[in-house]
Amino acid sequence: MSLMERDRPSGRTRRRFSKEFKADAVALVLDGDRPVAHVARDLGIGESNLGDWVRQARIDRGDRPGLATGERSELVRLRRESSKLRMERELPCERRPSG
Repeated sequence: MSLMERDRPSGRTRRRFSKEFKADAVALVLDGDRPVAHVARDLGIGESNLGDWVRQARIDRGDRPGLATGERSELVRLRRESSKLRMERELPCERRPSG
């Protein structure tokens, strides 16, 4: 592989979808009788992406076991907070001059 080939971006950029788009795409699957693969193809998105969104929507609705979106967000927040507190605890305390 040449130097130019290594420095060149892969050509694939990560697409971002709005919450509204995701909700509408999920609704097409959950409220209709079309499979994920057909809806994904029609919308021009990856089948695995849509499948993940549908799976999470079913968890959020209580149709499937797992962490709901709010619970997942709280878990991430708590893990960050725990990590920060652990780091603060492990830092050596500054010695104050005795006076």
